Amino acid sequence: VKEVANLSLVSSACDVVSAAYASTKESHPYLKSVCAAAEKGVQSVTEATASCVQPVLATLEPHVAAASEYASKGLDKLGEKLPLLQKPVEQILSDTKELVSSRVAEVKEAVSS
Repeated sequence: VKEVANLSLVSSACDVVSAAYASTKESHPYLKSVCAAAEKGVQSVTEATASCVQPVLATLEPHVAAASEYASKGLDKLGEKLPLLQKPVEQILSDTKELVSSRVAEVKEAVSS
């Protein structure tokens, strides 16, 4: 999970969503109170779940470690095949805009000639 979260694409997407969420909360007072209540509920459920799951995770630690190792290797291979995962959202959007602009220019040129 940490490796996935550290991918540039995932990390920057989380930053964008987080900024939008914070901005929305600040812009709309009613949503702010609803979001605060939801956040407290999620935090309580997370804490309760963590205390219940911890003994099970301790028992399964060797299996979790092996699965984590395989997942890490798979993620490395995926990163090699999809270099897009190493780019932040802003760069992907910029590259896409450039590509679309160049294709549109090519089409305009072809049509005009």
